[in-house]
Amino acid sequence: MNRLTATLIIIIITLFSSSAVNAVQRIAVLNFELNDITSLPNTPQEQLRTASIGPLLEQALSQDGNCEIIQINVADQIAANSSFGYLFRFNDLAAKLGAQVGADWIVVGQHSKPSFLFSYLMAHLINVKTQTLAANFAIELKGNHEKVTKRGVRALATKIDASINR
Repeated sequence: MNRLTATLIIIIITLFSSSAVNAVQRIAVLNFELNDITSLPNTPQEQLRTASIGPLLEQALSQDGNCEIIQINVADQIAANSSFGYLFRFNDLAAKLGAQVGADWIVVGQHSKPSFLFSYLMAHLINVKTQTLAANFAIELKGNHEKVTKRGVRALATKIDASINR
């Protein structure tokens, strides 16, 4: 084997191994469910806030370029979610929904609001291949302003990214 052939083999092996390490992760983010247990639950304002969490999380996750956001049809999500919190409780069923669209990971979340003063972004990061819970997150939101929600979603995205890339 001459030097040129050996060099070409090394270059090819390096290219293949580096592409496997830097592979883009495919993530599906389901719509967050509102679990409002305050004395005045499910106000239109709180429903809008909760509806904004999924798109904000998708935007935050896609900013670093390490992941590709995979969309799941809302009708498919509704059909798979037999009742409130169903996909949040059953990781294997959420993983099957992610597998249908070719995702590597799926994020299932709830916006839990026990008080008017604070709430929590609760999210499960599920590995679609193994159909298991890879990480569980709870981010406290103190207040209900848009700025607070965005800051909490960014914190959640950072934790999800760290879990995927470790």
